[in-house]
Amino acid sequence: MELNLQPLGTACFVSGQTFAAGEPVASYLVRNANLEIVRYDLLASQKAAFAPAGFVACSWVHPYKPRVAGENSERTLKLNAETLFLALADPSTEVNAENTRLVQFLAFMLERKKVLRPKGRSADGEKNVYEHAKTKQLYQVPKGELTPEFFVQVQAQLSVLVGEPKPRTTPAPAATAPAAAVESPASAATAESASAPASSA
Repeated sequence: MELNLQPLGTACFVSGQTFAAGEPVASYLVRNANLEIVRYDLLASQKAAFAPAGFVACSWVHPYKPRVAGENSERTLKLNAETLFLALADPSTEVNAENTRLVQFLAFMLERKKVLRPKGRSADGEKNVYEHAKTKQLYQVPKGELTPEFFVQVQAQLSVLVGEPKPRTTPAPAATAPAAAVESPASAATAESASAPASSA
């Protein structure tokens, strides 16, 4: 799952006010009429005045962190499953009920890819604790049941980010090569996850 997006903005999309370090910023990933994913960053206090033109795939509120001098700008332009998880599951990010399912799915997928390592449960037993392999930082993810209904729901959310699966084509006659069915990364990831035991997330 990979997208190329603009990095975190430096000013509020609604008011134009420059962000200050530590100020609560709301970030939105929106699919517009051209089926492009666009990122909007605005002051959390301006959320009521924001009317995105498109479907909101996900949003999160986090304290603004100015870019560090010499930071790799190419890396900040790339949003994949790992960086999206790190943004949504960051301890400083406000809990957003609409993204809990997405965070659970990403944690499950990244654990299988060895990007995250399971570290047991939280003190209250309500969350799974993961260690990010690169940074060693710990992240807590609410427990969830990986039921068929769960995957249907998360597929709908992921399809906004990576596109709808293309319909399977009818096999061609034996005289010609069969057309290969193409699936989006969202459906592929869901299919892979659905075939795995439901004990990790």
